[in-house]
Amino acid sequence: MADLKPIKEGKVREIYDNGDSLIMVATDRISCFDVILHNIVTKKGTVLTQMSKFWFDYTKDIIPNHMISVDVKDMPEFFRKPEFDGNSMMCKKLEMLPIECIVRGYITGSGWASYKENGTVCGIKLPEGLKESDKLPEPIYTPSTKAEIGDHDENISFEQSVAHLEKNFPGRGEELAAKLKDYTIALYKKCADYALTKGIIIADTKFEFGLNENGEVVLGDEMLTPDSSRFWPADGYEPGHSQPSFDKQFARDWLKANPGNDWTLPQEIVDKTIDKYLQAYELITTKKLI
Repeated sequence: MADLKPIKEGKVREIYDNGDSLIMVATDRISCFDVILHNIVTKKGTVLTQMSKFWFDYTKDIIPNHMISVDVKDMPEFFRKPEFDGNSMMCKKLEMLPIECIVRGYITGSGWASYKENGTVCGIKLPEGLKESDKLPEPIYTPSTKAEIGDHDENISFEQSVAHLEKNFPGRGEELAAKLKDYTIALYKKCADYALTKGIIIADTKFEFGLNENGEVVLGDEMLTPDSSRFWPADGYEPGHSQPSFDKQFARDWLKANPGNDWTLPQEIVDKTIDKYLQAYELITTKKLI
């Protein structure tokens, strides 16, 4: 088979058309603050793909998902090479819905900044007296619109998500918006409860959904990876300040502290970052990454 070209390249992923399916490849690129860094983080793509596989398997009783296989033997010959082994997922084609489904179980990041200002997160009123990193009484659903690369997603209210979906899927806006909210909260609760038994707090995450050929809602994209979620160690969790995390925080912190960095990290920061990803993977799946 001739060299295939991706039909779509995201900041850290490439998508190939495989006829009636897609092949999603998670690369070892890393992005921070919406910029692709010059570094390569070895094994990162494999961690993201295998972690998504774990969660897709774990939640298929709640909602069907787009995963067909992560075994390159099931894929065209082009993908049977070391650079695709482990970090590629063959998926069903979906018509993706234009909403990022964000769920927050703890108050942190932009949510904390907004709460300090006016007691709300994305327009949702929260109890008074919360501290940074506090667990919320109930997880909250704060959807956003999907932006093109280089733009920022925009937070919207649930009502706006109804209108946004109605515009794209006339007659189904209300039904789809309600399903996205319910699925998002149900997925988060099941997975956050499980992660806690493994020593990880999932503070927040985002899901993406699409419609299959019968118009049914299916879970797509990636799922509960350190790229799409905030993972905190449960050991040592203490509200009142920001928490250490299993994600790109090392990289973000270093970039902030070193202006003029030309978007290039020192190797030790790259090593620390991948160590965090591997640690999260091993805690959650109870397996070593092969």
